[in-house]
Amino acid sequence: MSSSFSIVAAIILVTICVLGNSNAQLSSTFYATTCPNVTSVVCGVVEQAQQNDIRIGAKLIQVHFHDCFVNGCDGSIMLDNADGIESEKDAVPNQSTDGYDVVDDIKTALENVCPGVVSCADILAIASQILVSANGGPTWEVQLGRRDSRTANRTGTTAIPGPSENLEQITKKFSDVGLDSTDLVALSGAHTFGRARCPTFVHRLYNFSGTGNPDPTIDTTYLETLRQICPNGGNGGTLADLDQSTRDEFDNNYFTNLQNKRGLLQTDQELFSTSGDTVAIVNRFANSQSDFFDSFGQSMINMGNIRPLTGSDGEIRSDCKRVN
Repeated sequence: MSSSFSIVAAIILVTICVLGNSNAQLSSTFYATTCPNVTSVVCGVVEQAQQNDIRIGAKLIQVHFHDCFVNGCDGSIMLDNADGIESEKDAVPNQSTDGYDVVDDIKTALENVCPGVVSCADILAIASQILVSANGGPTWEVQLGRRDSRTANRTGTTAIPGPSENLEQITKKFSDVGLDSTDLVALSGAHTFGRARCPTFVHRLYNFSGTGNPDPTIDTTYLETLRQICPNGGNGGTLADLDQSTRDEFDNNYFTNLQNKRGLLQTDQELFSTSGDTVAIVNRFANSQSDFFDSFGQSMINMGNIRPLTGSDGEIRSDCKRVN
């Protein structure tokens, strides 16, 4: 990441932390009396975290996404193994997730200021919005008031969209939780920052669908670049940029990449290279960053509304890793 972008990102993050989310009426309504400084507390922790790890925004938004697709946005993904609890973290779709230590730091900071008030599920939603905005992306009204589950659902992690699934499969998984094609394309746009490990896309590079040939929807120059990063049978821990043009900035270049056959994951490129209603949405977002930003914010709200626990359901965990 360039030093100039680092400075700009730091300035934006400080601005968010001082001013809060100008659209955050739902947020301020829910915690206005019980934890009025929730945004600034979360900001303070994630500002430090981003200085140590530029990828923390991509990491936490992935955790939020994976959490919401299993039993709704209830913080169940953060629970460790315990009596009667098989952690969702150990399931294959979640073995790539990271950033839980930062969630723990946020929780500790919040418990010091307003103990027993802010849920772990809400922490993910708040931190995702702050970090997207800090990296150049949009802001949106984060709806708050979720409570934390007392159980996990490891077998339910099959509902999480996987990187080697086709468009029909991922469209169904989004539809199953009440999200449409616009939500699918907009939320996929979170791959404008972050990285992916070779095993999530290497099947496209050498022997796609058992053909003995690469995925024909990959640009040939990009294919050679990826083969250098991920040689056949090479190190599975190697990382590649999800957006090779602006790797750490939240922008609409992800969609231009798809138009140029430079989507990293199969699920990315299929949005443009497979006929369907997603193609026009990709083109729309590639042509207008503001259109993408507006849709992304609304789709994050839509995703955050998947089956939350509210009222007296669930609990407010004092430690995100275990039930009270």
